[in-house]
Amino acid sequence: MRSLSSPIGSSSPGWTTSLQLALVGGAAIGLGGVCARLGLLGPVLLVALVGGGAVAALLLQRPRLGFWATLLLAILGLGLKRYVPVPMGLTVDSLLVLTWIGLVVPAADRLDWHKANRPATWAALLWMAYVGLQLFNPEAPSRLGWAYAMRGVGLHFALVVPLVLLLLDRRRDLDWFLTIWFVLSILGTLNGLRQKFIGLDPFEWQWLRDGAAVQHLLFGRLRIFSFFSDAGQFGAAQGHVAVVAGIMTLGRELTWRRRLFYGLTALCGVIGLFISGTRGAIAVPFLGGVTYLVLSKNWRAILLGVAAMAVAYGFFMYTWIGSGVYQIQRFRMALRNGSDTPSMQVRLRNQERLARYMKAAPVRYAIGGGIGSVGSWGRRFSPDTWLAQFPPDSWYVRLWAETGTVGLGLYLALWALLMGYGAVRVWRVRDPELRQALIGLHAGIMGILMASYGNQVLGQLPTGILVYASLAYLSLAPRLDAAAPDASASSAPHTPAR
Repeated sequence: MRSLSSPIGSSSPGWTTSLQLALVGGAAIGLGGVCARLGLLGPVLLVALVGGGAVAALLLQRPRLGFWATLLLAILGLGLKRYVPVPMGLTVDSLLVLTWIGLVVPAADRLDWHKANRPATWAALLWMAYVGLQLFNPEAPSRLGWAYAMRGVGLHFALVVPLVLLLLDRRRDLDWFLTIWFVLSILGTLNGLRQKFIGLDPFEWQWLRDGAAVQHLLFGRLRIFSFFSDAGQFGAAQGHVAVVAGIMTLGRELTWRRRLFYGLTALCGVIGLFISGTRGAIAVPFLGGVTYLVLSKNWRAILLGVAAMAVAYGFFMYTWIGSGVYQIQRFRMALRNGSDTPSMQVRLRNQERLARYMKAAPVRYAIGGGIGSVGSWGRRFSPDTWLAQFPPDSWYVRLWAETGTVGLGLYLALWALLMGYGAVRVWRVRDPELRQALIGLHAGIMGILMASYGNQVLGQLPTGILVYASLAYLSLAPRLDAAAPDASASSAPHTPAR
């Protein structure tokens, strides 16, 4: 019988076979040693290392894919963390950095850096500069806490805005951004409905037992969180997408497929908002709707919008319809009681306590107690400090505590200027479909800015990434409007190439 030849063409099959067996045996022994030391986590880490290297090589070659991977992981990652013990936040940061390296290193001298010369970029860099100076804040109890917390406070802002302006400045990229966001939001609501009507899986129950039950099991009722970090983020994110997709549904020049897709996304967003039980998230569609009415400059739309808001207000304020539904009752009581609700009273008292603490030290009042000193980061890195035990609740209250009056004032002033600048840009867009999409993005940002008073939604994933990318596209309005219409503007997005 004719023997099989060696796969590497060696004239000494016995020697080759022995070498292969030795390599396999050595790998097996090494893997066994890793497993003995780390358990099942060992093979998982090895596979992750090999897979991570392959992904990094791909993203360095195709930086556009790097941003889409960042967007996917920003939305899905914190939910996946319940199943796979991987630091998803740091993974998102790594993907952003790899995308920047893949963009800049091969073609730094050929990049048109003027495309990033927009107010949004300078605002992001100015804010990041202030965040960087906070590293030297004499009141800051932990430099390591700053390194972790500053990512959501300023780093994502400074990385995402110029990246979109430089790399994803085509109409097709905007289509991709919206499509990925909308599809994952639909999946988020479907997963939330699964949690509500079918039940939680063992990993989700374990997450609740590990401490999340305090915020997510209220009076025997489950607040739905889907694959987001918590119910508050889920509600705000779904309210956000409901505003953007709902406004795009009202566009005049749409195919029936696009209108159906946008309408389904908006409906799923509204459902997700309600099943989350997050009352503060109702601010997103409220201010988002008001923003749309102002930006549309369409009297018919304004009248219809005012009528819809009046009907919604009357439904919650003057009827008892749906009171048997827990989620509707929560929103109704929040609207009727306003600041008289127990939770709002607690928040107001906490803010009074914080004001007294800040005013006790002039330096602290001016520049804050240091980034990473409040909330979970404070409890992790400086647990014995007063701010670590303080529940900030609001994004703006947290910024006030960590960056002081100067920091909060700078932050709010920058956003006020950016939103005014964005409104002017949107008003000048001639393409009706593009204009409707940009109005939706602007209205969504405004809704998130308002909802951030009640919750820390803007500083968390995925809302921060979505807001900063939306802000970049508002800055790109003239460029997108001036571009010649092509198939990518009216059809499903194709696979992006570098």
